[in-house]
Amino acid sequence: MGKRIGMEVAVAASEAAALCRFDMAAVYPITPQSHIAEHLSDIVNDGRVDASFMTVESEHSALSAVIGASAAGARVITATSSQGLMYMNEIMPIASGMRLPIVMLVANRAVSSPINIWNDHSDIMPMRDTGWVTFFSDNGQEAVDMVIQAYKVAERRDVMLPVNVMMDGFQLTHMVEPLIMPDQEEVDRFLPPLVPYATLHPDKPVSMGTLGMPDIFTESQKSKDVALINSISVIREVWKEWEELFGRKYEPVQTYLTEDADVALVTMGSMGETAEVAVDELRKEGIKAGLIKIKLWRPFPFEDLKNAVKGIRVLAVTDRAVSFGGPGGPVCSEIRSALYDEPSRPVIVNYIIGLGGRDVQVADFMTMVKKAAAGKLSEPYEYYGVRG
Repeated sequence: MGKRIGMEVAVAASEAAALCRFDMAAVYPITPQSHIAEHLSDIVNDGRVDASFMTVESEHSALSAVIGASAAGARVITATSSQGLMYMNEIMPIASGMRLPIVMLVANRAVSSPINIWNDHSDIMPMRDTGWVTFFSDNGQEAVDMVIQAYKVAERRDVMLPVNVMMDGFQLTHMVEPLIMPDQEEVDRFLPPLVPYATLHPDKPVSMGTLGMPDIFTESQKSKDVALINSISVIREVWKEWEELFGRKYEPVQTYLTEDADVALVTMGSMGETAEVAVDELRKEGIKAGLIKIKLWRPFPFEDLKNAVKGIRVLAVTDRAVSFGGPGGPVCSEIRSALYDEPSRPVIVNYIIGLGGRDVQVADFMTMVKKAAAGKLSEPYEYYGVRG
């Protein structure tokens, strides 16, 4: 097995991509993703992978470039954050519509305005409906593992879709964590060489992403939707194989002390580990608290969520983004919809937390649970800790 090392998470994620033997990278730097761009460039420059690094003038061009390389049969990597991800929005549905197995690392960061370089999830939430598989990592080890897993999922013939790997900006990307970095031989056993389904080549001309007339456009969109929905079975299979080879278990919805829980928190991303400590402290006070961590944002794990909330009276869903003018945060809206028809669904309350990198501590999660359990939220959602 690989050895334990200390490494900055952004650098480690880049190293994980190198272990996957990528053929081409195109990344435009943006804080807090820049260390990924820099390290991928160093890896290629040092000849550690037989790959090309394309210098581009924008995030729009970065994604466009990897689309071209992927269509030509290359294993590709890109990365971005915040406004850069927003700039890619025009191209993201094209990547999924062309069924290209691209992997992109997203260092989650707040979207302007006002300008803010710290972490929340307001960059990825508007990309929810672009047709990409989306993983959320809690820590550096998960970020490393998910990069490698992403290629295996994306490149499966019964998936053939791009995959996003979320890692919270600064809170993960710039932290040095103890990680078990897999050996090259282990990754080679897990991830076979890419065999493209179809490639652009002058000797055998094909067309990709061409005009879709009204009489076939609906079918093309349903095809992409069905592929994304069905990819959850492949994700489960890949995660099971990972557990067997590396001993680290992944599930679309991960639970902590929910078996007898009266009230449970729901998190996505790095704050889940802080919430876990809060659950332990609440248990010491005699409060039957639990935690549900969503690891798979798209395709949404409906059945996993329904199983996770059985027996829970109150669900306190935390969001690190706002659906402006809507019913609360996007994660909570999704969960309310998913559980709407469940006869014994829990009471669902929503907290908007950690926007723009605001610190949320163990005591804050404990307060949220206690307020939710006591039914003290008078509004559909609360901006937790807001001043004024």
